[in-house]
Amino acid sequence: MKSVALKHAYLANSTLAGTLVRFAMAASIAVAFLYAALPAHAQYMQHLVAQTPAQAHGAEDSAVQRDLWVGHIFWVRNVVSDTLAGNKQAAAVAEKQVVANARAIAASIEPFYGKAASDKLFGLLAGHYGAVKQHLEATVAGSKAKQEAAVKSLTANATEIARFLSTANPNLPFDTLNGALLAHGGHHIQQNQQLKAKEYMQEAQTWEAMKNHMYVIADTLSKAIAKQFAAKLS
Repeated sequence: MKSVALKHAYLANSTLAGTLVRFAMAASIAVAFLYAALPAHAQYMQHLVAQTPAQAHGAEDSAVQRDLWVGHIFWVRNVVSDTLAGNKQAAAVAEKQVVANARAIAASIEPFYGKAASDKLFGLLAGHYGAVKQHLEATVAGSKAKQEAAVKSLTANATEIARFLSTANPNLPFDTLNGALLAHGGHHIQQNQQLKAKEYMQEAQTWEAMKNHMYVIADTLSKAIAKQFAAKLS
């Protein structure tokens, strides 16, 4: 999956336009893979949770996780739009909310995996945002080289997060999770470019895709935890 989503994203075409188109295509492929591969991982996880006594808790945790992960893209989008508008004060406030949201997402796994794991996840999420911001700044500056460097950072970070979570929970296949996170990174890149180009209709479509993708990631994580800790949650 990485070879499709990464190499085809920024090696197969020397132009930035080709890079972004391929990364966006990789995101679409990864989303389709997440829904349809295995026996459709999201559906597969729903089936697993339906068989456990922790079903009620899993549904409640899914709602919490959805709120947290949608909060991530909401506040990052605010940073992007405020930065492009030249509103430094608003961008700074939004960035503080991005950090607070990352802490909340990391804290949500602490009851299951401990403080060290929570701190590790926060650091990885901070790295994710740092790469998104790096790409935003490169987009504002019109620097192709810095944009490509940001894509590499974002991709490497996605792999780190997928490796960390799949190691902690055997119900989270690395390849599936890595593909989902690569797709998420692709959405951020699309959004940066579309808002910079004032392609608001296209960005609205990207936002909808991002939101739905966050639902899939949030549900998959919460249901994997519910299965791993069924005895604790029953």
